[in-house]
Amino acid sequence: MSWRSADEPPVTLPRDPAREAAQRELSKGMYHENDPSWYERAIDAFWDWLDKLFGAASAATPGGTLGLVVIVLAVLALLGALWWRLGTPRRPPVSSAVLFDDGPRSAAEHRAAAEAQAAQGHWNQAVQERMRGVVRSLEERALLDARPGRTADEAASEAGLVLPAQADRLRAAARDFDDVTYGGRSAAEGTYRRLAALDDDLERTKPALASNTASTASTAHSSRRGAAE
Repeated sequence: MSWRSADEPPVTLPRDPAREAAQRELSKGMYHENDPSWYERAIDAFWDWLDKLFGAASAATPGGTLGLVVIVLAVLALLGALWWRLGTPRRPPVSSAVLFDDGPRSAAEHRAAAEAQAAQGHWNQAVQERMRGVVRSLEERALLDARPGRTADEAASEAGLVLPAQADRLRAAARDFDDVTYGGRSAAEGTYRRLAALDDDLERTKPALASNTASTASTAHSSRRGAAE
């Protein structure tokens, strides 16, 4: 075995094989255990892009960063004022769809379904089921005829004729039903509680039947006639 002297240059490899050897060595897993994941790299790239965008906007805005912040706050304040003034965008009902869209169920079944939805905080569904329970109860009491294809507004108008003391609340309940079903609005707990209270009150309200009204009018006329004689 021969040994190189100290004056001889060290053994060197050509550039390309050396680079390939280094790449093979660095591709081993032990060198990449602490590398960021693809998610972290994506987040870093997003923040870099946002930083560049914000920097470019600051440079183009009078007053620099402070001016940009003021403009952003002014836009947010304007949007908040418009939202407060106009409220949630409301879409008009697309059609006079029917109140009942499934098979016949009793008032008790609709009320039970409404309470189940309310217990889960699903106020839209709770309002829908409770309104159906109200109308079904009026049908079961023969205050409304069981007519397929009836809308909530029609049911409220017809029920208001025999229950005039509750006519306004019935119309308001029909509007709430239409709003959450066809108008794209979201019901709150208070909306459902008002409808449930109306349902309870309707159960205790006696109808103003036509025969009773005619009898009352006849009695009043007879009294006035007797007093005149």
